[in-house]
Amino acid sequence: MLLIASLAMGATGAGAQNRIDGQRPYAPELSAYGDMAVGVRTLDLVNEDQLDVLGVDPGADKPETMPTYDRELTVEVWYPAADGAEGDTTIRTYLRDGQTEIDLAGRAMRDADPAEGTYPLVLISHGWPGNRYLMSHLGENLASKGYVVASIDHNESTYRTFQVSDNYFATFGSTLVNRPRDQLFVLDRIATMSDEDGSFLNGLVDASTTGLIGYSMGGYGALVTAGGGVSEDAVKLPFGAAHDMLAVHQAGSETHEALPDPRIQTIVAFGPWGRNWNMWDAEGLSGVDVPALFIAGSMDEVSGYENGVRQIWKETTGVDRALLTFENAGHNAGAPMPVPAEALEPGVSGSDHYLDPVWDTTRMNNISQHFITAWLDWQLKGEADKESYLDLVPAANDGVWAANEDGSFKPEHTYWKGFDEGWGRGLRLEWMEAGE
Repeated sequence: MLLIASLAMGATGAGAQNRIDGQRPYAPELSAYGDMAVGVRTLDLVNEDQLDVLGVDPGADKPETMPTYDRELTVEVWYPAADGAEGDTTIRTYLRDGQTEIDLAGRAMRDADPAEGTYPLVLISHGWPGNRYLMSHLGENLASKGYVVASIDHNESTYRTFQVSDNYFATFGSTLVNRPRDQLFVLDRIATMSDEDGSFLNGLVDASTTGLIGYSMGGYGALVTAGGGVSEDAVKLPFGAAHDMLAVHQAGSETHEALPDPRIQTIVAFGPWGRNWNMWDAEGLSGVDVPALFIAGSMDEVSGYENGVRQIWKETTGVDRALLTFENAGHNAGAPMPVPAEALEPGVSGSDHYLDPVWDTTRMNNISQHFITAWLDWQLKGEADKESYLDLVPAANDGVWAANEDGSFKPEHTYWKGFDEGWGRGLRLEWMEAGE
């Protein structure tokens, strides 16, 4: 109660702007915003003729032909903006309760003119439920460093739409089926717009060089999209998609074999859900075919850690992969934006959607921004020097700080690059190579 009260008091005045661009003292080096101004625009897209998971009655016989519908998707796009660009920096959205409207404040300018140049694409996929702004801090941070970032509102999985069915878990089944399809559809549409005269994305984005970031169910989707075919247990999950609709993503099926897209060159998965429910087995996860960075809390109460995210990391044996662990953090490790002030008001539910019992959310955001910047700059931009920010002693607590008076480091210095002395405490970064 004292913690919540102090957070609420700290959210008054200037803090009541619900800023998403916070930088804590002693934040790691690469967490800072880049040199580029940031613009933001909203796209309303429609993926036609998709499986209508909510249109199937799980208690009835399997229909001869599965129903389809046109699937509406709203996408927020952050991008490098032209010097001197201007625009409103307020974001209007909803809290976790799906009812309370709030304003967020960042640095991205609405409808700003884009910068010159062509930039890699990054897709962001939220959890269940979530929305396209849940990781807005990361979206505009990456855009300031020379990326075009497209964050998806996954219909039937947002705060406003995840309870649209009388059968509550039907929207969960929709999430299982549609996450990979949504991700690839948005990739296709962004790629098309990059070649369209009159589009603000024309010439701005190189969709052939794409990274995919997912949180929780978005991480599930990223793994499936990257080649991790689901298990037979997943297809038969009692609260999954009815009538074996998830078989389209089953390992070994023709539909799943055709799913991975060579334009997606790496994935980052925060707390990916599913291994603790046997959504994959080791053989299915071995199908992931791009380098992967996993980010997790060692006390993840939703996706699991030893039997969840860490097990996924071990079993994606086909690729080089890293696991960043926030010791004692839960499922919210590193991904959600800081808690909005309104979520802490009496009678409003869902503040725990943004908080962690141990770690400060903004600090976790800064750490994630640091490592994801290093990872994407290395994987997508080919900046080999950024690998040194990832080549670390596994436990930051074991690193040795050894500095000369002029600030240079002695040969015995092994503390994490980009971190001030002591400020990597409670973090681990572990690696496994393809074949391990």
